[in-house]
Amino acid sequence: MMFFSADLLDEFASLWFQAPMVMSSRMQDLAASNMNGSTGGTAEVGQMITEKLSAAVESLMAVNMAMVMEGMIAVTGLATGTCAGMAGASDRVAVAALKPYGSRVRANARRLSN
Repeated sequence: MMFFSADLLDEFASLWFQAPMVMSSRMQDLAASNMNGSTGGTAEVGQMITEKLSAAVESLMAVNMAMVMEGMIAVTGLATGTCAGMAGASDRVAVAALKPYGSRVRANARRLSN
């Protein structure tokens, strides 16, 4: 049986439950702005693109740092003959990868629900 860390489950929950709500809210706002001729939709599309690109870069950097940290933990464990710090390494790397996306989804869910 596989267990996941609470941090990893939190990031998965944000993406699984809140992301569809954010997408739905954005699509409704885009449709409404197109119907009434406002330019708010254009700004929202620009924000979506900027958020995705910055989250991707931030995620890549976070994964690289997490991999370096996990490598240092592994080397230390091998040098000292202990492997206690290596448990949960994959969860920590996955959390590092998902956290930039999850934080943006949570922020957008708060912003769009008001």
